[in-house]
Amino acid sequence: MKPPAARKATTAEAGLREKSQLMSSSEIDRTLVRLAHEIVERNNGAVSLVLVGVRRRGFPLAERLAKKIADIEKVRPPVGMIDITFYRDDRSRGAQEARVQETSIPFSIEDKTVILVDDVLYTGRSTRAALDALVDHGRPLRVELCVLIDRGHRELPIQANYVGRVIQTAEGESVEVHLHEVDNEDRVILCEKN
Repeated sequence: MKPPAARKATTAEAGLREKSQLMSSSEIDRTLVRLAHEIVERNNGAVSLVLVGVRRRGFPLAERLAKKIADIEKVRPPVGMIDITFYRDDRSRGAQEARVQETSIPFSIEDKTVILVDDVLYTGRSTRAALDALVDHGRPLRVELCVLIDRGHRELPIQANYVGRVIQTAEGESVEVHLHEVDNEDRVILCEKN
């Protein structure tokens, strides 16, 4: 069992009700295979690639993508993890004190193509924060965004280069990605407020 601080609030605790399952474990896996092929094709291989996952669920997705890229190219791109807590523009709004988590990019991103990986693209604000955090670690040649789900409702002019699935959502709905590494299950669900 996970310690209470690390445990994700259940859907019910977050005031949400599960509406439907959008992706199963096998659908997530097939989608990651397709995304890995798209990344390799668009970048003519994997030699100059590095993957950086946005903490929490972006990192396991980046790890899985790196493994699938290695299966295709026989070269495994390095994988890092970035925490965006201090780069978010909504920090002052939250009643809870921000808890900074680990950032680990144990390689140079200078002159590399960075594939920034996240689970859900929504308003674009998390991606903007991740870009700000990333440039504190160096100047990449290029940054491309890969997301498992694009649910729309953008507030900033940000678009993903690689998208697993586009899901049209209403304002009162949310998309939750559950990954085995964090949540002990693989699935994507659509929720609505109770």
